[in-house]
Amino acid sequence: MYEYHKLLWMKELPSGKKLDLKVICNYYGQLLLKNNLYDDFSSDRMFPHLVDKYKNKFDGWLTNIEIIELKYKIRTIGGHIIFPAHKNNGNTINQCRGFNNKIADRFDLTLECIRLFYLGTQSPLFEVLLRYKDFFDLFVDFKGYVNFFLLQDLIGENGNVNFILPFDNFKRSPLPESVEEYELYQKNIITLINKRNERISKFHLL
Repeated sequence: MYEYHKLLWMKELPSGKKLDLKVICNYYGQLLLKNNLYDDFSSDRMFPHLVDKYKNKFDGWLTNIEIIELKYKIRTIGGHIIFPAHKNNGNTINQCRGFNNKIADRFDLTLECIRLFYLGTQSPLFEVLLRYKDFFDLFVDFKGYVNFFLLQDLIGENGNVNFILPFDNFKRSPLPESVEEYELYQKNIITLINKRNERISKFHLL
């Protein structure tokens, strides 16, 4: 997975700078991406599959085949992104989006927070994103961030985020609230990751 990240993101940034990446293993046996412009990056899953989490609330909501399909898809390169791995006076971005009960590790909600951050607007992740402002400055603006990480399929024609579940400005639970919503969650995640995997494959062949 880290070798894929190295191949994909070692390119020119919107700021005109270029990432020079290499895979390293730290003292704890953790793989990281060392680069020339920022601190180390880690590979993070974009969406949780929810199985065996949240006190097994979702047990029985999907068939075994659906569970396996969802788990497999999430673990492909299209289901991963990189974030800064170092703690900058607090938890990392990936830790905060996992702990925050308005986000629950969902990348579409994280991406909305990033969009709002570039606009200077508050969100459930504003404070942690602000601590990593130097990282986001590498991409200049939200469009630069989206294009660099090949996230176009998560963005609608109006430039807003395509949410995988109904969105009401972070008021409702980020978790599926019924079997029907979980099935929608699964369907939309698989569709998004399939599209991003295809986009990544085409980019890699250029």
